[in-house]
Amino acid sequence: MDPIRNPFVPGAGTSPPELAGREDLLEKAAITLARIRLGRPSKSFMLVGLRGVGKTVLLNRIEELAEREGYRALMIEAHENKSLAALLLPPLRQLLLALDRIELVNEQVKRGLRILKSFASAVKFNVGEFEVGLDIDPERGAADSGDLEADLPELLLAIAQAAQARSTAVALIIDEVQYLKQKELSALIMAIHKIAQRNLPLVLIGAGLPQLVALAGDSKSYAERLFDYPKMDALSDADSREAIEEPAGREGVTFEPAALTKIVELTKGYPYFLQEWGYHIWNIAEKSPITPALVDAASKFAIDRLDESFFRVRFDRSTPREKDYLYAMAKLGTGAHRSGDIAEVLGVAVQSIAPVRSSLIKKGMVYSPAHGDTAFTVPLFDEFLLRIMGAGQV
Repeated sequence: MDPIRNPFVPGAGTSPPELAGREDLLEKAAITLARIRLGRPSKSFMLVGLRGVGKTVLLNRIEELAEREGYRALMIEAHENKSLAALLLPPLRQLLLALDRIELVNEQVKRGLRILKSFASAVKFNVGEFEVGLDIDPERGAADSGDLEADLPELLLAIAQAAQARSTAVALIIDEVQYLKQKELSALIMAIHKIAQRNLPLVLIGAGLPQLVALAGDSKSYAERLFDYPKMDALSDADSREAIEEPAGREGVTFEPAALTKIVELTKGYPYFLQEWGYHIWNIAEKSPITPALVDAASKFAIDRLDESFFRVRFDRSTPREKDYLYAMAKLGTGAHRSGDIAEVLGVAVQSIAPVRSSLIKKGMVYSPAHGDTAFTVPLFDEFLLRIMGAGQV
């Protein structure tokens, strides 16, 4: 079939043609945004789930919802090699300057700019470049201590007050929250706590891997009451079929029921994998309807591409000891595994591999679904490891 008409779009954060099975989460986001915009208390929330479940896609949709609701939406992605301050300062500066351009001068907005400059100086954020277009004196004694847990809450409080003064609201949207350092996450939680206590129009909507819930709780004990943590999982059988059938149907292409069943079985209902299989099936198909045999033929292309990109890019970030640990997990089969069982496969003491496990958790490769258990954050990663080990590619 015509590849130009291919409706399937596998990619990092790329919005699928049919966002199936996420209606409840979008409704929750819409209600939260509307309540905060009206000055009604509502919890910020963090989406949690494995890789490939569509967290980034949903954050993008929520950003669109926020902007339609009249919000100033700021979306950033946390990562291991950049501080939270460095990620936040440019969009916060842009926001305040936009609020300052509104006709009437507003003292809360001006104060926000002064505090922003104080904060930037305190964290030594490339001040020379940052001051371009920001010809204003810092607010002495405000957000300038150099202690992030003291300064970030003061800065975000000033941002929320400036937004309120301009009759708008701010949606701070952060992807990959698990990569924030503990002190950064603690400071962020403290800031949202202060803003919620004063019922100011700023909401935090984040997303991260399953360990995010424990990380937030370890940072601040009240985090479990401050945020909701909606879980994003694989799609149901019905939603998986919809994600494939609907976009293909709009192009006049249908699937035999057995072909759909096979796609769901192969992908386990994970949205990213559904898009990958749909993409390759479309490109090799010559006519409709799509048959089970065609799904089998396309599977080789889908698996090869996943192995080369989605899986391999994560595996290659691992050290030799970490790779051994991952392979031991794969040999134990699908699901979570006890640390003792992994150590037994490796032929070492449990204590000796604890640092390796900790390093893999920090890299976002594995997580602990229960005390002493370890599981992959990437669906079907065990199958990938067994394939490359069997082929002698490592």
